[in-house]
Amino acid sequence: MKVAHTYLPGDRWQDIEGAPGFLDVWARWRREKADRTLVLNVPMQERNEEDLSDVQVRWLLRQAADGAFDHHFRALAQRLVELEVPDTVIVLGWEMNGTTYTHRCGPDPEAWKTYWNRIVATMRSVPGQKFRFDFAPSRGRDAVPWTDCYPGDATVDVIGMDSYDQPSGLSFDDQVTEPYGLQQHVDFAKAHGKAISYPEWGLFRNGDDAEYMRRMLDWIDAHKPLYNTLTDYCPHGVWQCSANPRSSRIYRAALYGRTEQPAPLPTPPPAPTPAPTTEPPADCSPLGLGDWAGYWLGTNLCLPVDWWSRTR
Repeated sequence: MKVAHTYLPGDRWQDIEGAPGFLDVWARWRREKADRTLVLNVPMQERNEEDLSDVQVRWLLRQAADGAFDHHFRALAQRLVELEVPDTVIVLGWEMNGTTYTHRCGPDPEAWKTYWNRIVATMRSVPGQKFRFDFAPSRGRDAVPWTDCYPGDATVDVIGMDSYDQPSGLSFDDQVTEPYGLQQHVDFAKAHGKAISYPEWGLFRNGDDAEYMRRMLDWIDAHKPLYNTLTDYCPHGVWQCSANPRSSRIYRAALYGRTEQPAPLPTPPPAPTPAPTTEPPADCSPLGLGDWAGYWLGTNLCLPVDWWSRTR
């Protein structure tokens, strides 16, 4: 695994600052190997999932654009530098083009863009930082066109997209070609000279959709994102969710470079003689080898926050 991806809670500002202890296990994992990447989703407002009205959000955005919340993001940047993870990828204000979050863009796009730029400038002002900022809308038109929220090339390093298999009945071809869809995302990033990412993707409204899984994996392989992270709880996932067996087989075959699920290995006899090492077949991408495998190893399984502490 080359990428770990987690989220700061958006309940209160003290959580967004990176509460003591919350990020420690993630930072420890990142520091263990130089080629690892930590991806951190950072809310832009507290009470982020409390269904605030557009009037309330607009008022908060205008306060934010005037600098009212800058100090919270300075505190977060300082904490990440102190934890020796100054190169964290910051997915700031994700899915801002929708209606789910208080940090949404729609009520005042101009104030939102000013606020984004203030946050980035504040975090970049902390000595020792090397952050990369990922602008990651949800796929499609949603509440507002995500291009209306784009804050400018100077404060964006990566252009991401959260892309689930929805709405019901929408084909993968339609997900590619719809306005503000997968193709427009790739084209927009190329025009702005930015890497792409898929911070969240997975199954959803169309159930165990093997065609979506196959096509999305092919899309990722073709377009070479900086990273991609599959959401792995039901109904989206393929490892911790048993409801999607067909998609799970396709995902595992892609990950391990096999055309089908491997047969279970027999129980070895005591003190077996090690089998001679053989070269992998041409269609196999072993863990940790080659550029292609690196992309699949970059897929996060959305592990629980205490996963490392339980396995150490």
